[in-house]
Amino acid sequence: MEAPQAAPRGDAAICFSLVDVTRAPVVENRTIMSRSAPKSARYPTSPTADLPSESGYSSVLGRNIHALQERQRIEQVRTPLQDRIADAVTRFCGSMAFVCLHAVVVLGWIAANRNWLPGLPVFDESFVILATAASVEAIFLSTFVLISQNRAAAAANARADLDLQINLLSEHEITRLLALTAAIAERLGVEEAEDPGLAELKQHVAPEKVLDELQRDR
Repeated sequence: MEAPQAAPRGDAAICFSLVDVTRAPVVENRTIMSRSAPKSARYPTSPTADLPSESGYSSVLGRNIHALQERQRIEQVRTPLQDRIADAVTRFCGSMAFVCLHAVVVLGWIAANRNWLPGLPVFDESFVILATAASVEAIFLSTFVLISQNRAAAAANARADLDLQINLLSEHEITRLLALTAAIAERLGVEEAEDPGLAELKQHVAPEKVLDELQRDR
């Protein structure tokens, strides 16, 4: 009978033995967690992410789409009645139905006052009434259009402010990531960490100074 071989000595042997001992339980624990853990434990939740959806796009995109749609629905509900009327009138005036209606009314008006339609008396021989009605209509329509444009401009300003805040937040996060990456590279001895341009890139951008410079150039 052969005598059992002695176990290898040294740090390498100890490391290999530890790996062999701990490998199986780790794999087993991972398998158990993946099978039994609920979705809320497997996928972290955050204000901008939800559980993975099966709709063909990422959960973050789906969450943003639904959030924007819900926000638009709430804004439509909160819109005053006069603004809804102005939007409806502006929508109708910008359609082909409005053009066709005006074409029929104007052509019928002209035909009636030129005696082209037998049986209809002439009521506006000089077309003064038609011109007055068109002028009054233009005044009201321009007012409705201006009301809708003011609401659209306010919504555009709100979206621009949101974009600005998101861009500033992204700039801050990217600057912090760049500083951390440069620190890691410097610790590991990477040559690119000595690039003098990194010092400038790691500085935060002051938006008020950018606005002052833009106004000075104007």
